[in-house]
Amino acid sequence: MELHRQIDYKGAKIHYREEGRGNKNTVVLLHGFLQSLDVWSPFMLTYMHSMHVITIDLPGHGYSDNLGNVNTMEDMADAVNAVLDELEVDHCVMIGHSMGGYVALAYADRYMYRLKGLGLLHSHALSDSQEHRERRQQVCHQVEVNRAGYILNFVPSLFYNENRADIAQEVKDLQELCLNTQAQGIIAAQIGMARRPSRIDMLSKIQVPVLSVFGKQDNRLDVDLAVSQAMIPAKAEIVVLDQCGHMSHIEEYKYLKSRISGFVETCFN
Repeated sequence: MELHRQIDYKGAKIHYREEGRGNKNTVVLLHGFLQSLDVWSPFMLTYMHSMHVITIDLPGHGYSDNLGNVNTMEDMADAVNAVLDELEVDHCVMIGHSMGGYVALAYADRYMYRLKGLGLLHSHALSDSQEHRERRQQVCHQVEVNRAGYILNFVPSLFYNENRADIAQEVKDLQELCLNTQAQGIIAAQIGMARRPSRIDMLSKIQVPVLSVFGKQDNRLDVDLAVSQAMIPAKAEIVVLDQCGHMSHIEEYKYLKSRISGFVETCFN
């Protein structure tokens, strides 16, 4: 499989991977907080045979540079768009996990004409509450004091307790992947997420299909509240996985791989 490529965007190097060029349907996969495009490698290996698949290291994550002291969701969306410009992509389905979902929502707000569909994995369109903004400030402090310790403790909390023993190696692999994210990128993302606006109004206007996937055992968000706002789009599809936490692309890999593939095909037909 082809190695990372990169573009220069506003003085920053943004890394991406592309496979399956020439296939009819394009899907863009955006990773979550602390992660990188490598988290999507199992999906890419499957999708590249039937789809044009693009994965991107969001600013401050993986091999991509920060755009500044703050990486807003809008700035990240603009960087994603620059990659799609480079690759001459006219239309795509964009799937974002957690923070990647916030970026996908910002992208939809700015570049709706390019989207055939939108997928939100363990994400939502609400802005942070004051309590959540204060938690993000605490995270920034923890990262300044002990970045590695924060990452190693944070990653297991993303998974449903009952699943951890069965996927212990996958959890360990994710910890190692996330350790590549440097303190500046973590802090810039936390500040950017704290500043993001509500995009509920955009969801009420969006006309392309929107797939929302949640884990019933997710302790990172209020699933009932997230499901209620996921019902807003005119073409909404909602999946709630009973035995899953915040990481369906690992905890429910086989199901999600198939579901995203079907969603992309539907969006392009």
